Amino acid sequence: MNAPTGELLISSDSHVIEDPDLWVQRLPAALRDRAPTYEARKTKQAAEPYPGGADPRARVDEMAADGVSAEVLYPTIASDQFGIADAKLQEACFRAYNDWIIEYCSVAPDRLFGLACISVYDIDAAVRELARCKNAGLRGALIWQVPMDGYPFAGNHYEKFWAAAQDLEMPISLHILTGKPHPLGGVEARNRRTPLEKLRESVNAKLGYITDSLLEIIGSGVFDRYPELKLVLVENEISWLPFIVSQWDKYVDRRGTWDVPAKELPSAYVRRNVYATFFNDPPIKWFLQDWGFENCMWSNDFPHPNSTWPHSREVIARDLGHLPAEVRAKLVGENCARLYGMRVPILQ
Repeated sequence: MNAPTGELLISSDSHVIEDPDLWVQRLPAALRDRAPTYEARKTKQAAEPYPGGADPRARVDEMAADGVSAEVLYPTIASDQFGIADAKLQEACFRAYNDWIIEYCSVAPDRLFGLACISVYDIDAAVRELARCKNAGLRGALIWQVPMDGYPFAGNHYEKFWAAAQDLEMPISLHILTGKPHPLGGVEARNRRTPLEKLRESVNAKLGYITDSLLEIIGSGVFDRYPELKLVLVENEISWLPFIVSQWDKYVDRRGTWDVPAKELPSAYVRRNVYATFFNDPPIKWFLQDWGFENCMWSNDFPHPNSTWPHSREVIARDLGHLPAEVRAKLVGENCARLYGMRVPILQ
């Protein structure tokens, strides 16, 4: 069963390809000599097949080729900057990126929905930047998925930030491979590892990072204190979620209490406060009709090599084609539109 041609598709996780010189050009003069630099060759190779990674006008055409009406946009290069240990430098780098993505999205504001990168070393500064980006039209924010040492999600460091995100109605995203200097190491370090080590890190380790962060946020009572806060798990896929969450519930039930600040079972918070993106996760066909269809969101990960572009409708048909139309509509567009307050035209 194929997804109808006129079905609204919104990608909840797509990416831009930043100019590698963006930070050299945009950082304040006092910090410019410390600006992160990147090899133009590598970023050019990533962007070459898809000019829309850097050019929003070209992107709208590329979206049409995939039948996608709108995209939530995450960074590519700037994601690595969540591992910067210097708080002021990281703040300046993210402000430069945020200014750039605001300009990028202004070309097609009913199609392109950018998210801010927020440094959370200094929470007062983080709150100010979150509000600035909200006022400039960005729809949510990205923080590190793996906190730097000394900044655990289970502590009280983030309280003002959670409160601001709730009040501003800015969903907060945890994206794969962001945070404590690159959790899996750099490209050269990964290339030195054996195939078994690479597979273990690509699957087992990455799953450990997101489950640890999610459990810390839930268990420390964040959603009890901020019941309208929305958290988005990005590019971690979703077929692991029903098992992990049900196991958390089982062990809480076995003890009769968490003995932690959270007042309810973990699954209650996941249903109410947590969204998750998926793009190429075949096992989802086994459970999405009964679990997660209100808060899981399809994505195409364009223009990264893993992207389902330009065959997204084929992948949707493979994984979701058996679902009732109203359930599928939520997963491929409506959940995302509701979360980010979108009014998006359907491509004909």
